Amino acid sequence: MLRVPEAATPEKPVFYVDPRGAAAAEVRRLQRQGRNDEATVLRRIARQPVATWLTDSRAATLNRAATLVGDAAEAGRVPLLVLYDIPDRDCSGHSAGGAPDAATYRKLVLDLALVLRGHRAVVILEPDAVAQATTGCLPAKRAAERYRLLAGAVETLRALPGVRVYLDAGNPTWVPAATMAPALRRAGALRAHGLALNVANFETTKDNVAYGTKLSRLLGDAHFVIDTSRNGNGPAQRGVETPDGHWCNPPGRRLGTPPTFRTGNRLADAYLWIKRPGESDGACGGGAPPAGHWYPAYALALAG
Repeated sequence: MLRVPEAATPEKPVFYVDPRGAAAAEVRRLQRQGRNDEATVLRRIARQPVATWLTDSRAATLNRAATLVGDAAEAGRVPLLVLYDIPDRDCSGHSAGGAPDAATYRKLVLDLALVLRGHRAVVILEPDAVAQATTGCLPAKRAAERYRLLAGAVETLRALPGVRVYLDAGNPTWVPAATMAPALRRAGALRAHGLALNVANFETTKDNVAYGTKLSRLLGDAHFVIDTSRNGNGPAQRGVETPDGHWCNPPGRRLGTPPTFRTGNRLADAYLWIKRPGESDGACGGGAPPAGHWYPAYALALAG
């Protein structure tokens, strides 16, 4: 279970706030343009610790991770990272891509372990990967390979003393717990420090706690973290405005509970902002940019 160092307080969160993040850059841009009211709104995002997503194995990506980890260590804080490069990522959806093959992915995991060695970090491992493997998104052979890759990544990263690994476990409305739990076992969940729920989704914290509790009963009292970055108003209705309106930049959403270890639930280690609020879910209509790109209008709507 994650513990808050004694020096950490609600005013000085344990997680590192990256001053080079997209929200902070947008605040600076708005200030230069004299748009101070908008800048004030976006500080509600920029001042919070959000995850840094590692979405490929390029040297530049690993260098960025090394810089982040070093800066966080110097500040006495912990970086929050998301590894998101599993082969066949998102199964041809808005975030399709990932490592070209298993060997490339294994090397990425080893390279990341070298970056993290001797440092503290929390790693969220491969959003959607297990859930998609249970739903027929991949042929059986590829799904089996995915489980092996995930289990290997868990084993490699959790061997680092300062690193905590949370394996993504979807959200309450996707895969029933009775189906998800055995898939998570195959993917190494029993060796991970816990599960990650609701990543890049909008389901309520209450529903995620209930879902996580069901999974925990099936997985030996597993703990979990919940992505509360955009669930302040809960989920949108399916089919609202765009075909992917339930999850892809749905209108009317709001920021959720800021990152905290004070969850009031012994199984819920933390509420975290894993999805970076203000970055698009995909080019799914309404002028939205591709997945992962900064979406100014959506950021203001979330934080407003």
